[in-house]
Amino acid sequence: MIKTFKALSALLSYPGTDLQDACEDIATVLMDERLLSPGTLAKVLPFVADIGKADIYDLQERFVALFDRSRSLSLNLFEHVHGESRDRGGAMVDLVETYRAGGFEPATTELPDHLPVLLEFLATRPLAEARATLADADHILIALRERLERRESPYACVFDALVELTQTQASTRDTAVADLLAVKEDNPDDLAALDAVWAETEVIFGPDPNAGCPQIRDMLAQMDRPTPRTAFGNQG
Repeated sequence: MIKTFKALSALLSYPGTDLQDACEDIATVLMDERLLSPGTLAKVLPFVADIGKADIYDLQERFVALFDRSRSLSLNLFEHVHGESRDRGGAMVDLVETYRAGGFEPATTELPDHLPVLLEFLATRPLAEARATLADADHILIALRERLERRESPYACVFDALVELTQTQASTRDTAVADLLAVKEDNPDDLAALDAVWAETEVIFGPDPNAGCPQIRDMLAQMDRPTPRTAFGNQG
């Protein structure tokens, strides 16, 4: 078990009192495993301490405003590269099969591409494999980090940690990051605009590659705009 991945997954999950109670253990794990550099730890550990002592309702309101009310900060990774296209469904099915092949069954109602779910899976894999899988999404992680930094959000430090764990070179991801950052950010305070963004697309029925999974089947029924497909959309 790579506990650092599990700890970062917890930090990106909806905050509850159970997370607050675990903050001391999370800090200990991050320090003991030493997968993060001292500079990154110096950013993450104060954030962990803040979660542990902050008002839980303030924490929950901050989390919802960032990740639930802003599509451009969605923690569902395929949202950033596939949107509502049918390719997102195919990528989701592939990811589910990867989880199953690794003996991993997420105990959550979140979609398979939800970042905390992916990190829970990576925590069960060998370190080299976990780094490589995370690196496939590094351009998304970098874009999310930059957007969070623009909003002066303390969550940016968690993405600093994730990017560091990928161990990839900036030159291999600059174009993909620029493409993501070129997409206009939504305003979480503009409720009318958010309603329009999240409105369901026209339902178009078609082949269902995973009929046994209702969650993915329902999502596939709404995906009608094909896009070029790669795992996390990283074109290098």
